[in-house]
Order: sequence, then structure tokens, then C-alpha cells
Amino acid sequence: MFHIGSHISSSKGYAAMGRQALKLGADTFAFFTRNPRGGNAKAIVPEDVEKYREIAKEHGFARIVAHAPYTLNACAAKEDIRRFARETFADDLNRMENTPGQYYNFHPGSHVGQGAARGIELIAEMLNDNLRPEQTTTVLLETMAGKGSEVGRSFEELRAILDRVKLVEKMGVCLDTCHVWDGGYDIAGDLDGVLEEFDRVIGLDRLKAIHINDSLNPLSSHKDRHAKIGEGMIGLETFRRIVRHPALQGLPFILETPNDDAGWAAEIAMLRSMAEE
Repeated sequence: MFHIGSHISSSKGYAAMGRQALKLGADTFAFFTRNPRGGNAKAIVPEDVEKYREIAKEHGFARIVAHAPYTLNACAAKEDIRRFARETFADDLNRMENTPGQYYNFHPGSHVGQGAARGIELIAEMLNDNLRPEQTTTVLLETMAGKGSEVGRSFEELRAILDRVKLVEKMGVCLDTCHVWDGGYDIAGDLDGVLEEFDRVIGLDRLKAIHINDSLNPLSSHKDRHAKIGEGMIGLETFRRIVRHPALQGLPFILETPNDDAGWAAEIAMLRSMAEE
């Protein structure tokens, strides 16, 4: 089963997001839990959530993929930034329980000169402080492109975080196609090999979602600049193989391409057609 969607504005609530996903031809979507640059989250209205759950059930939605704000940096050098990350993370996990059983994705963070080893320790510390046995949300570490001092630029760094998490059963990984390409994983030339490497280092059972984006940059550029599907360096034929790959079936695919609604609808229709060929 192929599930595809895009990022949708959460400003009008859950039911509006569900209706917008249907307009785009999607059966999943991603949304920011609050302004991507930080700030307070909008109040959740139970009636709105119930309307969304009715839409999702009627139309067979896959799990949705909430996204933490970009400003959440669990391994920052400054304590006030780490405190914001801990508080935002805790608040978001509580809010996620209004829609049980979904995914919450976040960028692991940037160590800002402290070194990757210290960054990994701090990220795991935040996770251990906030994950709860009773939560239904699965938290996803996102693969990163490796720009600056980003943690998560390799499968090994993500595995190092997971190895330090006590409730690791509450964790998974979201693979971003642009990020892994920019990070040096040749998904165009050797998709099978990259997925085999992911399985060896992390385990494909931990792969829960895909951010499906082309890249403006060549392999190993470590720059993280998304492109529309088929209009970047990864190329259309690679995406045909990705959406049809047996190891990726059933996962939610989320577009983060530089597009408008018409563009996302066209990409969703194109990728769905490829998957069903």
C-alpha cells in the first residue's frame, strides 16, 4: 500500500488539515506542531480532533507525521536553548496524545562545536527525560544532510543515539531522500545498497517514514537544498524505484518540495501513478 502526502498548514486545526489532504489527493500529511521557528502552540479543540479522526477513518489515512519546530535543538551549547528544546518536546508529546498512534519527527540538532559525541549524549538525555511507557506516539529521528555541526549526518550517529535511549521501542527514523543524498548516500546509483546499509546499522524495522524530496545539489554536498521531484540531482527514475521498493511499502511518504498546492497535488498524483505501475 502506497501512502503519500505533503506538509500542510496546521493553522486551522486538524479537520481542516484532513480536508486539505483530500483535496491534494493525499492519504497522509505532515504538519508543524507550532510555528517552525518556535513559539506557543495553538490550543487543541477536542471536537476538531474528532472530526479529523472521522475523516481519517473514512478515507483510510495512514499515520500522520508531526514535525517539531526547527528551533528545537536538544544538543545546543547554551542551556537556555536546550531548556526550550526539552520543554517544547515535552509539550508536543503531550499534545500528540490527542491523536493517538501517530509519528513525531524532529531534527536531532547541532552540537555547535561541542563535538558529535557530546551532541549524541545530550539528545539521548532529552529523550530519556521525556519518553514515557504509556505514550502512543513514536518519535522519529530524521536523517540529516551534515551541514555545519548537525548530528545525524550518518546512520551510525542515529544508531548511537538510539543505543542510549532506554525506551527505544518508542523510537524510529524518518529518512529524508534529499538529506541522505546530500549526506553522501548514493540512492540514485545504489538504492539497494543504501537500504542494506541502513538495515545493517539501524534496522529497517526502525524506518517509519520517508521525506521524499529531490536535491538541488550533487551527492555528498552537505547543503540540504530541496528540489521538486525529478527537477534535481537525484532524478525522476530514482524516485520511481523508491516508491516501488519492497522495503518501503506501507510507509508514509511526505513531500517537502518547494511547491504550492497545485504542485504538490501534481507530485502526489505522479508518485502514486509510479507506485501503482
